[in-house]
Amino acid sequence: MKIYLDNCCYNRPFDTQSQRLVVLETQAKLFIQAGVKQGLYDLVWSFMLESENEENEQTEKRNVIASWGDIANEYCGSSSDILEQGRKYMQFGLKHKDALHLACAIKSGCNYFITTDKKLIRKNDKIDGIEIVNPITFILEMEDSK
Repeated sequence: MKIYLDNCCYNRPFDTQSQRLVVLETQAKLFIQAGVKQGLYDLVWSFMLESENEENEQTEKRNVIASWGDIANEYCGSSSDILEQGRKYMQFGLKHKDALHLACAIKSGCNYFITTDKKLIRKNDKIDGIEIVNPITFILEMEDSK
């Protein structure tokens, strides 16, 4: 099972944990990362995750997130194919960065694109070749498949 977590997903544990949904998504995301460390899931890291994470002004947070690049099983670098595919996804109303993250995940053959971005999740039915889900849904689907 190959997965891609977008930047908002990596940042979820650092968000204010005052809302129940944020707490649940954080716990699910941490559970997924534990599964990566146990070898249950193959994690893909990308040039987009690197780039977006480098914009983070908080050094500790940036370093914690960047460490997942070393843990990942695969790296997706920039290519003309990915940039072109990203432009196509933008036609579905995706933001530039989201479109490139998605293009990286699909190019890498990921089964799941995991995000906490509700607008992006709503695009799931328009994008072929990958399931776009939030961390909670991913955990539920993995439990159902056992």
